[in-house]
Amino acid sequence: MNGQKPSIFTPALIGGAVAGILSGIPFLNCLCCLWIIGGAILAAYLLSKDSPVTMTAGDGALVGAFTGLFAAIVHALISIPLKALNIVFFRRLLEKLSEYTQDIGDWRQWFDRGTGPVSISWFLLGLIITAAIFAVLGALGGIIGTGLFGKKTPPPAQPQPPQAAPPQP
Repeated sequence: MNGQKPSIFTPALIGGAVAGILSGIPFLNCLCCLWIIGGAILAAYLLSKDSPVTMTAGDGALVGAFTGLFAAIVHALISIPLKALNIVFFRRLLEKLSEYTQDIGDWRQWFDRGTGPVSISWFLLGLIITAAIFAVLGALGGIIGTGLFGKKTPPPAQPQPPQAAPPQP
């Protein structure tokens, strides 16, 4: 590689895909922030593994921020089909709960208000906000990952052959 740093996009795509999938799955998404930080640490590890030079904190923050952006996109794509499953699950849960209590009142109106169709503008706004939060968390994870994996030991110095003494005049 001639002492140059490798591309940050491949490690960021891998780390972002892992973090985005894990943060988009219901019941695993309660650790959403940790998945993003972990994905960025993974990306920093992959970047430092392929790099012949020592990685700086700025390199880690950059690969982490890109990891967060990719994770936000994967998270949004994963959560679209899974949202329908969540709606069915919670609807059944509230139906069973309403059988045991009369104090809930008209739960269908309450439930329908929160599960109505989402417009594309709300989806994009949510994606932008998620991308900003994930980028910050990814940068943090990238800095942590660079601190853990970014140091390279210099190659051992080659011993110099002894030089002949200059001739005496």
